[in-house]
Amino acid sequence: MAKIEGNCREVCEAAEFAAIVTAGMHGPHVVGNWGDYLRAVGIREDVLVFPAGRYQRTEENLKRNRHIQVLLASKKVQGTRTPGQGYLIEGSAEVQTSGATFDEVKARFPWARGALVIQVETITAQL
Repeated sequence: MAKIEGNCREVCEAAEFAAIVTAGMHGPHVVGNWGDYLRAVGIREDVLVFPAGRYQRTEENLKRNRHIQVLLASKKVQGTRTPGQGYLIEGSAEVQTSGATFDEVKARFPWARGALVIQVETITAQL
């Protein structure tokens, strides 16, 4: 069964921005990415893909600990009580610098040095 479905898929398709968190040696490390970049290459049934420009610290963190958290939200999607819904997506990730997914990202985003590939494990509604 697909993990990214229903209301969560709607949020992924409407979010303007994603906050991405990895665990670093000195605590959490947060980077961001644009929702339209995610939509261009990477909403799949249980995988999210973002183009990675710099992300050197993110990549270093993932080499030590592959756990990642992504927070997506949109006011365009109806929440449980009010307009606006968000999701905390957790899973494991890596920055790929070769292979089919990287090639797809590089073709769409020539500036990308890699593809941040996230295997979704859990999804929790927010807001």
